[in-house]
Amino acid sequence: MRLKDLREDADLPQRELAEFLHIRQNTYSQYESGARQIPLPMLVRLSEYFSTSVDYLLGLTDVKDPYPRKTSRLE
Repeated sequence: MRLKDLREDADLPQRELAEFLHIRQNTYSQYESGARQIPLPMLVRLSEYFSTSVDYLLGLTDVKDPYPRKTSRLE
């Protein structure tokens, strides 16, 4: 995952992202190291925070830009 690179590029400490996610810093550290899987809702919040896609965070694409979002499920 690219979480650590994005965080360091933004000059953010782990503590700050842990506070954003309402979790402990050591839990966030485990997400970065791969020792613990990130729950999907948190992965979505992180992709929104870094303005990227979940696929980019997971290393499934090298395209950093987020996907266009629909405004309604009915569209």
